[in-house]
Amino acid sequence: MTQPLNRNSHPLSHEIEIEPAHTALLFVDVQNYNCTCDGAEYAHLSGAEKEQRYGYFFRTLKERALPNMVRLQQACRRAGIEVMYTMIESLTADGRDRSLDYKITGFNVPKGSPEAKIVNELAPTADEILFPKTSSSVFISTNIDYVLRNLGTRYLIIAGCLTDQCVDSAVRDACDLGYLVTVPTDACVTLSAEHHDWSLRNNRGYCRQRITQEVLDEITRLTNTDETNRQPIIRVR
Repeated sequence: MTQPLNRNSHPLSHEIEIEPAHTALLFVDVQNYNCTCDGAEYAHLSGAEKEQRYGYFFRTLKERALPNMVRLQQACRRAGIEVMYTMIESLTADGRDRSLDYKITGFNVPKGSPEAKIVNELAPTADEILFPKTSSSVFISTNIDYVLRNLGTRYLIIAGCLTDQCVDSAVRDACDLGYLVTVPTDACVTLSAEHHDWSLRNNRGYCRQRITQEVLDEITRLTNTDETNRQPIIRVR
């Protein structure tokens, strides 16, 4: 069982640096279904409709959020920090196991579907952990809390999409379950800048918010990993 944080050395605050040996990086819903222009979530839309409704999302994902996620992934792998992923994926082909909310919304990524795969730029290694989920919060429809406690995890770095939906749900639930959460704000994305900023203002009380470079600098300093020897950053096409 995971030991509680030592409150003598850790003041009651969200503004606490990670302990790399007890930290995991979690990517939320960065998958083909919703993070590629030809993903199934957008199959019913014309090109003009897609641009009108999701243009900001795809531009921000390509130019900022996804490259920063790749940088975080590489840094955590280099430092020996657990990297894990959650994605929308039903346990069945017809999605009968989905949450009521997902049924109402119409989200169904069939079990084993290519739409459930993490995007190529962020592809997991064979030994990294994936949690298929059928609810907004990964903590509701998976055993992630059980796994994190088995791993001795106390700190979470959470990035992905959407900032104001599944990322926000994961942050709040993780906080309530006793994890100290860091959100790299520029490694998250949603449908508009207004929604992104509004969500970050509202979940500030549940997490520590930093830009990606600050998180990278912290990891490098705490683990003595030399970022000059890092793998080349994958450019998003």
